[in-house]
Amino acid sequence: MSAPLTARLRAAGCVFAEEEAALLEAAASGAELERLVRRRIAGEPLEPLLGHVLFDGGRIRVVPGVFVPRRRSEALVHAAVRGLRPGAVVVDLCCGCGAIGLAIARRVPVELHAADVDPVATACAADNLAGAGTVHTGDLFDALPQTLRGRVDVVVANTPYVPAAGIAGMPPEAREHEPRIALDGGTDGLDPARRVAAEVTRWLAPGGRVLIETSAAQAPALAAEFERAGLAPHPGRDPARDATWVEGTLLS
Repeated sequence: MSAPLTARLRAAGCVFAEEEAALLEAAASGAELERLVRRRIAGEPLEPLLGHVLFDGGRIRVVPGVFVPRRRSEALVHAAVRGLRPGAVVVDLCCGCGAIGLAIARRVPVELHAADVDPVATACAADNLAGAGTVHTGDLFDALPQTLRGRVDVVVANTPYVPAAGIAGMPPEAREHEPRIALDGGTDGLDPARRVAAEVTRWLAPGGRVLIETSAAQAPALAAEFERAGLAPHPGRDPARDATWVEGTLLS
């Protein structure tokens, strides 16, 4: 690992400069390495530059312009697979690059469907989920085939949940290089999650579950939305991953 490269990254504000230097040097050399370093110093996220991110023990392909899955979302995977039977129907909404759905399918063999409104994201997800699931492009449940209505055992959704006014305060890596549609949750951050809660009961099988990632501050309001939709809410928390979600079970 090059000490000068580490120093350049650290001066640019990279908190984990040594680790990033090692990853960049492993990915490229010569003029290509210098090109990647310049882009990183200019503020581009590391993972699209490398072409992948590590998520739940697996390597996931990511490309520029696609939301980079965070480690906190691994908690959603672990919660979703509890009690999940082989062959269950699983839907990953707002799938981005498909990381959550793929991690579930690696743990339990399921019938996986993933959907996102962004065609750049679904093209990336299709690569990641080749042979593991089917990817659909469209707005939330509108993307899914009608044959799934009433058959889905688990819906997982990392809906955008940053309040619109909070986007400006996000790190530039996210604010400037990830699609706003993957970040902006509306006035209070819960607009997309409300839409999922309002529509999901038409798609769930009896006893089916929906799990939506959120923030600790937003969890009570999301739980209330689940109750209004006819779901029994169960807030979840994983302190080690700084993760919060709300799980809802379809009431019979």
